[in-house]
Amino acid sequence: MSNWPTYPLVYEINTWVWLNDLSQETGRPVTLGNVPQVELERLAGYGFDALWLMGVWQRSPGSREIAQTHSGLQAEYHRVLPDCTPEDVMGSPYAIYDYRVDPALGGDKELAALRQRLRRLGQGLILDFVPNHLAVDHPWLEQHPRCLVQGDPASLAREPGNYFGSKAGGQRGVFAHGRDPNFGGWSDTVQLDYRRPETRRAMSEILLAIAERCDGVRCDMAMLVTRDVFLRTWGGEFDPPQAEFWPTAITCVKANHPDFLMLAEAYWDLEWELQQQGFDYAYDKRLYDHLLDGDATLVRLHLHADLDYQRHLARFVENHDERRALDAFGPQRSRAVATLALTLPGLRLLHEGQLEGCRLKLPVQLGRRPPEPPEPGQEPFYRRLLVALRHPVFHDGHWRLLTPQEGWPGNPSYRNFEAHCWVLGEERRSMVVNLSPDQAQCFLPLGLPALAGRSWHLQDLLSDARYVRDGDDLLGRGLYLDMPGYGYHLFDLLPA
Repeated sequence: MSNWPTYPLVYEINTWVWLNDLSQETGRPVTLGNVPQVELERLAGYGFDALWLMGVWQRSPGSREIAQTHSGLQAEYHRVLPDCTPEDVMGSPYAIYDYRVDPALGGDKELAALRQRLRRLGQGLILDFVPNHLAVDHPWLEQHPRCLVQGDPASLAREPGNYFGSKAGGQRGVFAHGRDPNFGGWSDTVQLDYRRPETRRAMSEILLAIAERCDGVRCDMAMLVTRDVFLRTWGGEFDPPQAEFWPTAITCVKANHPDFLMLAEAYWDLEWELQQQGFDYAYDKRLYDHLLDGDATLVRLHLHADLDYQRHLARFVENHDERRALDAFGPQRSRAVATLALTLPGLRLLHEGQLEGCRLKLPVQLGRRPPEPPEPGQEPFYRRLLVALRHPVFHDGHWRLLTPQEGWPGNPSYRNFEAHCWVLGEERRSMVVNLSPDQAQCFLPLGLPALAGRSWHLQDLLSDARYVRDGDDLLGRGLYLDMPGYGYHLFDLLPA
């Protein structure tokens, strides 16, 4: 998609489950090629810049068998979906057998047709790229074993959870499961060996082929294939020693598709490193963790980071790896943290079911979910927030962090506030949220010289509240706020 906004709004959809839901609603099989137009228009109506269709690639028979028999996963399946059957278990979308659209979802041609329909509605298409590993029964075990991390019988005996034996091509070998350095192997995967140039070339070619079929990719666990992390996990050395995968691969993709969006799933404070290696955006897991902990001071310190770093972060309060926002934060608090996170600079990521207030976190191996009643108040809140976010001020404006001051001497509750403002020409927006469960007060200097000498309407875009305040007071002491626990405002400032 050309002309991405500076700060795009992306909606993640669990593709297999979404199509199953649509099949149940319409009473006929729905695949990517016959998604009802009314559904696409419903999604476009929220103002998303792109849909991330998670899990479209062909899943592995071996991965599915493991998922259907894994004792640890069975309890989770039945907790979420009490009437779960083996037919509901599709296997992990992150144990990819082939970067072709799974035939059960409609295949490559149907995805291409859906992409064109999305384009006509002004929406881009984002798909998955899983750089670290392949499915445990991937054809490369036979065709390109040198591209995979191999062990020996001693490795298998010593670490049976991290290695497995294979008879691919009639030759018995030992291969490593994909993993990160902090945990054991994922039993449905085989680890790619990024120390080898042929592996890096082959995965670059796959990434380039994906770029022909969509407008961006979300790269699973992107930090695992950086040189430092990979060597910490597997030892040895790259060939040549200072080689890196991402800078070369991303440069190649951008040379062919300059507007292609690269989004990194990133942890361990490696967001800046991945940005420097070429990613447009990287997960802001640190902000999510601070919001979950409820520490407003740490949130504030995090938001004092350099703007060039922040504008390339992906902000979220929910995705398929985290708990549902309503479950993690509760109804009122989830709305407060969403108001904060989704009005920050960077890519804004929302997750299917978040708008309705779903509470059940679905294992990615399942292809069906139980119905959930919508949480009262959630969808109207998100609709108002997303309408507000459509304005160019949140995409092309200048963002600045604001500093709340104490409401009166000895009242420390001002430390519970977070606030910022956006300015674009004559348009001004100000967000303020109380991150504590308790009533809190502060003065909030807005620092906007244009406010001087006249009165201003402060229209809350998330409620029907409207206030009139003197501009000189807003510049001096600031806007006085007395807000309930987890209260929030998103003000449009208009001349009175």
